[in-house]
Amino acid sequence: MLHSIHKRSKVWNSTTGGTKMNKKMMKRALTLAAFGLLMAGGMMNASAMDRAPVAASKVPAETIDASKLSNAWDKTFPKDARVSHKKVTFHNRYGITLVGDLYTPKDMKPGEKLDAIDVAGPCGAVKEQVSGRYAQELAARGFLTLAFDPSYTGESGGQPRNTTSPDIDTEDFLAAVDYLSNRPDVDPQKIGVLGICGWGGFAINAASMDPRIKATVTSTMYDMSRVIANGYFDYDKTPEQIKAERKALREMVSAQRTLDYKNGTYKMAGGVPETVTPDMPEFVRNYHDFYQTKRGYSPRSFGSTTGATLSSLPDFAGMPINIYADEIETPVLLIHGEKAHSRYFSEDVYKKMKGNNKELLIIPGAVHTDLYDHMDVIPFAKIAEFFKTNLK
Repeated sequence: MLHSIHKRSKVWNSTTGGTKMNKKMMKRALTLAAFGLLMAGGMMNASAMDRAPVAASKVPAETIDASKLSNAWDKTFPKDARVSHKKVTFHNRYGITLVGDLYTPKDMKPGEKLDAIDVAGPCGAVKEQVSGRYAQELAARGFLTLAFDPSYTGESGGQPRNTTSPDIDTEDFLAAVDYLSNRPDVDPQKIGVLGICGWGGFAINAASMDPRIKATVTSTMYDMSRVIANGYFDYDKTPEQIKAERKALREMVSAQRTLDYKNGTYKMAGGVPETVTPDMPEFVRNYHDFYQTKRGYSPRSFGSTTGATLSSLPDFAGMPINIYADEIETPVLLIHGEKAHSRYFSEDVYKKMKGNNKELLIIPGAVHTDLYDHMDVIPFAKIAEFFKTNLK
C-alpha cells in the first residue's frame, strides 16, 4: 500500500509538471496508509478470532482507611497552633496505599483553593521526623501541604517492609501530585514538590518527568543512586576504583539475595549507628545525633532502626536518577549547607541544569543535618517566597 502511494505520487508530479510532491500531502498520505494497515490488521484479527473486549486496568482498592488512623500528635517537632492537621491516604500506580499528614492553615476559608506542596524525606525517615516539620511550617505560611511516608515504610503500605527503589520513590512523589490535583481545595495548576536529603534527588527526578510540578525545592540533597553506585566523594576516585567497588557490591548483594530467598527473610542494611566514636566521620556522628536521640528518633524510621533491605542497593547502583535534570523547564531552588559533606550533590545538579530557572542557595556554616530541624537555619522565608512566586 505504501509502495503504491509512493508510485502514484511520482505520476502526479509528472502530470502536473512538478518535480517534488508537497511534503504536507505526502505526510498525510503516509499517515492514512499506516492507519489503513492498522485497521486492516485489526479486522483480520477480529475475523480470525472472536475476542472479548479488553477491560481497562483498574486501580486496586486502597488497603488503609484514613479514618481508622490515629491523629494523635506523635511527631518529633512541636504542634503549631496556626495549622490544622489530619491523616489522609492515596495510592501510587503500583497500587500501594500511602499515608500522609495533610496540613492546612487554620484561617483557610471554606471553598478556598490553595497552592499545594508535597514534601518527603530524608531517605530512611518518616513524616513524623523532618518532612512534617517542613510541611507544617509552610502550611502556617499559607500553603496546603502533604508530608507522606514512602511506599513500604512508616504507616504506608507495601511488602516487604523497609524496602526502597529509585523508581518507586520517584513514583510516590508523582502519586502525591495525582492526589493533590484531585482535591477540591487545591489549584491543580499550582502544585510544587519539596524533597529533603535523598528525597531531594527524587524531587529533581520527578520534576524532570512531570510538567504538573510547577516548582521544585531541594534541601540538603543527596543523589541516592550516585552515592550507592560510586560511594561518597566519587570526585576523588579513579574510574577503576569505582568499578571495583561496584563489582564488590554486586557480588555481595547477589549472594545475599540467594540466602534471602532460601531463608524467607530479607537481610537489612543497618540503620544509623546507635553509638559513635571520635574516629568516625563527622557526618556519621551528625546523623547519629539526629536519628538516635530524642531530637529525631522514630521507631517507624528505618534510618533510626534497621536500615533498608540490603537487596534494595543494586536498584540504585544500576538505575541513575537526575540524568534529565537539564530538561526541567520549571523553577528549581537547591538549598545546601556550606559545611555539608553532601554539598557537591546540589552543586553538580545546579551545573547540569543549563537554563535560567535554577537557583543555588548555600547556608553559611550549616552542616547536612542542620537543615533537618534547625528552625533558625532552614530558610523558610525564602522557600515560601520561592513557591509563592513560581506556583502560577
